[in-house]
Amino acid sequence: MDEGNSRLIILASGSPRRRELLSLLGLPFEVITSEADEYTPPEWTPERIVRSLALRKAEAVAANSNQQQNAVIVGSDTIVVLDGLVLGKPVDEQDSRDTLKLLQGRSHQVYTGIACIGLPEGRTAVDYRVTTVTMRGLSPEEIDAYVATGEPADKAGSYAIQGLGATLVDKIDGCYFNVVGLPVSLLSGMLSEFGIQVLNRKGE
Repeated sequence: MDEGNSRLIILASGSPRRRELLSLLGLPFEVITSEADEYTPPEWTPERIVRSLALRKAEAVAANSNQQQNAVIVGSDTIVVLDGLVLGKPVDEQDSRDTLKLLQGRSHQVYTGIACIGLPEGRTAVDYRVTTVTMRGLSPEEIDAYVATGEPADKAGSYAIQGLGATLVDKIDGCYFNVVGLPVSLLSGMLSEFGIQVLNRKGE
């Protein structure tokens, strides 16, 4: 669908990891960082958290965009969950150490929500993916050395699977890109609902 593939994709995230993953699709896009409030009530389920925050981010960018443009706004949110406990981004290095001590030698779940808002029609689609990550046992010295690299600083769960954090992971069950922060297979399917075809694009 030529007309659909002329639609601009707007990524409502300042995350360099999401930007890199979206670029894998080979589609034109621009980045507008969302300033949405990320508070969620403690009783919310992980599914509700990532779906709601992804939509909130996309809606915040949509509200400040030209409502007549032919575009799809993509919002995303990722959290790490261990035995029902949601682990966000660390507040400092000690918080990173404490989080990694909890995760080491155990399995946890990574949830990522995606929300798409089509302009100008205002159509919305929201979905999510879950991946189980099993981390190997870590010594206190290994945890200290990893935290000292600075890599955990802005990562949910205090590790980056696409970086040195890969050395901490024993196995994963599910989508790898979901753990990085943007499940591209899910996003590709959602974009097709808005007429944007990642594969079999005409005129190429």
